[in-house]
Amino acid sequence: MRRLPGDTPPEEQVRRMIRVNHAGEYGAARIYAGQLAVLGRSAGASVIKNMAAQEQRHLAAFSAMMVRRQVRPTALMPLWHVAGYALGAATALIGEAAAMACTVAVESVIDRHYAGQEAVLDEGEPELKAAVSQFRAEEREHHDTALAYGAKSSSLYYILTTAIVYQTRFAIWLSTRI
Repeated sequence: MRRLPGDTPPEEQVRRMIRVNHAGEYGAARIYAGQLAVLGRSAGASVIKNMAAQEQRHLAAFSAMMVRRQVRPTALMPLWHVAGYALGAATALIGEAAAMACTVAVESVIDRHYAGQEAVLDEGEPELKAAVSQFRAEEREHHDTALAYGAKSSSLYYILTTAIVYQTRFAIWLSTRI
């Protein structure tokens, strides 16, 4: 990783990456759980189930990295447990298109977040870099799938995506540090 004077040490940067990625994947799993609880067996639910299964694999990978590298989780896990589920349920209550808009917003932020990590990770972190790269591609698929399943047809699309993008950025900032 490139390092400037005053930057946190590389080991701490890696710990922060693993911590925030774990928190993000946990939050995404909770969002999908909330959406599925509301949507039940609707047409969009099967699409969301597939995305949720991928998020569970991402979460498992980062959970395993945390254990192996002795990285503590964010202290905000209880908040992300409730907030993720609430966001998922609330968007699903608005409708399937709003639930898909939520996915578009979250995944657009995660794509940029993972791109930033890919840019700074070097050959010294092959496991983390490979996971980030693979998961980034899958998160982009979620984004594109949500668009294909009508995210923009929600009358609240721009309001929802704008609010959720800012919330997601703030959650990333907090989880990296706390």
